[in-house]
Amino acid sequence: MKKYLLAAAALTLLSGSAMAQTVLTVNIEPATTWVRNFNPFNQTSSRQSTLDFIYEPLVVFNRFDSNKPVYRLAESFKLSDDLKSIDFKLRPNLKWSDGKPLTAADVKFTYDYLKKFPALDFVSIWTFVTDVQAVDGQTVRFTLANPSSLAAEQISQLPIVPEHVWKDVADPVTFANETPVGSGPLTEVPRFTGQTYDQCRNPNYWDNEHLKVDCMRFPQLADNNQMLTATADGTLDWGVSFIPDIDNVYVSKDPAHFHYWYSPSSMVAFLFNLETANENNKKAFNDLKFRRAVSMALDRKTMIDVAGYGYPTLNEDPGLMGELYKSWADPSVKADFGKFATYDADAAKALLDEAGYKDKDGDGFRDNPDGTKISFSIIVPSAWTDWIDTVNLAVEGMQAVGIDAKIETPEEAVWTGNLINGTFDAAINSLPASASPYYPYKRAFSASDKGKTRFTAQRWFNPEVEKLVTEFTHTADLAKQKDAMNKAQRIVAENLPMIPVFNNPNWYQYNTKRFTGWSTKENPFVNPSISRTNPARLLNLLALEPVK
Repeated sequence: MKKYLLAAAALTLLSGSAMAQTVLTVNIEPATTWVRNFNPFNQTSSRQSTLDFIYEPLVVFNRFDSNKPVYRLAESFKLSDDLKSIDFKLRPNLKWSDGKPLTAADVKFTYDYLKKFPALDFVSIWTFVTDVQAVDGQTVRFTLANPSSLAAEQISQLPIVPEHVWKDVADPVTFANETPVGSGPLTEVPRFTGQTYDQCRNPNYWDNEHLKVDCMRFPQLADNNQMLTATADGTLDWGVSFIPDIDNVYVSKDPAHFHYWYSPSSMVAFLFNLETANENNKKAFNDLKFRRAVSMALDRKTMIDVAGYGYPTLNEDPGLMGELYKSWADPSVKADFGKFATYDADAAKALLDEAGYKDKDGDGFRDNPDGTKISFSIIVPSAWTDWIDTVNLAVEGMQAVGIDAKIETPEEAVWTGNLINGTFDAAINSLPASASPYYPYKRAFSASDKGKTRFTAQRWFNPEVEKLVTEFTHTADLAKQKDAMNKAQRIVAENLPMIPVFNNPNWYQYNTKRFTGWSTKENPFVNPSISRTNPARLLNLLALEPVK
């Protein structure tokens, strides 16, 4: 007991503000143990609390408020009349968390750094930016390869890092950045163990006046079941996990304080790696008739009702629009190709028969027309129980029409790495929700992003689609943008490179017992999900106040 008390006292001295009263306990990601990595460019093994909270964006675009820009490190931006350049003006007197000035030179350094180390550039910034200049200490000018009405949103997706730290990093791709110097509200890491870590207040944060939370605490939770326990017992203040029967297992425990709000969000889809190393599988995957048959073998409604407890929104749109982007959907596209994104097992069997996929070796499963064997696994993160159930239902559907599909459940980081590197056959994946379908199309179908993010995992690229997506940004005229998107979605629907099944809810649970100010269904001022694909989570954090 004496040793325990001494250790506790030492921890209190070490942690400082981590033991403060205003500690917000949150869950962003499942993990079997925490690894200390705060590299903001790392898309696989860095902690998902790195972006936004340690490295603040130039601007956050609020999808829940007509994509209105909310200025953060930048106090303004201005596009040139010809849409070929954009100036960002930084706030005056910005500082890094170590007290050194944050200036336009750091911004220029960051983007030049990405040009030098393209593996860090997870949005392929140098495919549409040709030059970056520090006009003065506060102003940075980006020259664009082509006119772009969306340049500010694209540029703001990347973190800004301090030149005085990163210029001496020998290998920034593998750099763990264990003691980060950042610009965001919570940059200090006074405690880090395999089971929990804390991120605490940046003493030099420019907006400390509005930050009422001293620290965020991240307990290690390995899967949805552990997250459910921590959520239902009130340990978590802010969560982003799937909770089955949430009204009964969560809200009913404390109806006055335990809440959730699920709005339509990311599109969930099945996909094949069209460049897989397995040559026999590749033959089938690259056959449009095979992909269409697989799509028709998927019972989407059962996935929603059984695996998703009714939370997701059905998506039978082969052009990937769905409910989220219904204002952008061309009805003629679904009329022409919608049957291939609708469950119909008999039609799936008939199409496979027509295409020559028959059981030629007598094992009960169909083979390629040339007799070679088709057999593949669908990878899904081991902690995501709702997705695991979804994949199991998909496997049942595929096997029912004679396709030898199985499930494989790596940890999330491995799954992500496999999608990025292309070391898999088939997978379930998602595309983050955005203000318009431009962003999911840009993320999924840009050849320049191959091997950089998990969103290009299907490795299907079409020059005409890329051209149309680029044209979308060349104008601010909504009619012209819709025309480009209509043409692009028709090509995608016809080729079915991804097989949509539903749109995830915007997973969000919140506990008002210790903090108030949350974005809610009644007051939806911002996207409240703490997922790392949502920069607006920063705005939700800044709105929180401890209960007095």
